[in-house]
Amino acid sequence: MDKFFNSRQIIEILIKWRIQLGIVILVTVVFSAFFSSPVFIQPLFKSDAIIYPSNISPYSAENVTEQSVEVLQSRDIRDSVVKKFNLVRHWKIDSTSKIVKTFIQRAYKDRVVFSTTPYEAVKIEVWDPTPQTASDIINSIMEYYNLKVRKLQKDKFKEVLGNYDFVLHKKKAYLDSLKARADTLGTKYGILEYSNQTREIMRAYLSGGKTRSPEVLRLKKNLEEKGVEMILLRDLIGMEASSYSNMKFDADKALFNYNRNYSYVNVLSKPLPADKKSYPIRWLIVSLSTISTFVLALLIIGLIENRHFFKIPSKKHAG
Repeated sequence: MDKFFNSRQIIEILIKWRIQLGIVILVTVVFSAFFSSPVFIQPLFKSDAIIYPSNISPYSAENVTEQSVEVLQSRDIRDSVVKKFNLVRHWKIDSTSKIVKTFIQRAYKDRVVFSTTPYEAVKIEVWDPTPQTASDIINSIMEYYNLKVRKLQKDKFKEVLGNYDFVLHKKKAYLDSLKARADTLGTKYGILEYSNQTREIMRAYLSGGKTRSPEVLRLKKNLEEKGVEMILLRDLIGMEASSYSNMKFDADKALFNYNRNYSYVNVLSKPLPADKKSYPIRWLIVSLSTISTFVLALLIIGLIENRHFFKIPSKKHAG
């Protein structure tokens, strides 16, 4: 069976068309180098940083790293960065266009990239025509991230504080009402300490015989009628005071968290201005263009030659 590719024929074709192929390759190299130059493609410099989120807790099933990426990609941070660096003008986007917002969003998405590392860190990469601006954008992103997370934390703890204030107010009012009733039993009925008073009254009552004083009889009657209520009040006051104290402790912790101004970023690798461009990679563009053009030229030459280069074996030769 004839081979689909005949090495000898390929060599003969290359020798026969060597001048044309040489011209095509030379023209391709020149044009690809020219069209990948700064005249046509704006060079971009890359700056990057690696950070660990800190002092935050996840809101949902996402882990802290995934949650941080969501915050970094938020519209608030993007709009703040675009405004601070005037990226519409800096990235030469037509500000008069009706879809200028779409253009800047696409450019930002392409040039500002957030990703996670295998060790649960967050990597921020920025491509910009100016090395220093690329580095400055990352620093600003981290600054706005801190502000954004701080606001989210304050909003959360503000809501928690509101709930605590409401419940503590209700508990205090109930506790005050219990104390007021206990005071009433003490001033109006003379019941202060049920156990001790009961013991003393019973001793006076039993030792008095027929000459029991009216005061002893009155206090004995009050203890019989209001004693159980006083016991219940004392127990309720103790439980409510303990519950109020525990809740006040939790409310103080929430207040502490509300007023704190922590940093929510641990920077492992700081952004630095690049000393050479990262895009475009001209040698790669020239190489790929040259290889693609060379292969295409071979296909065209093969069709022109109409030889076995593309000839499919017939059935009688198969086997």
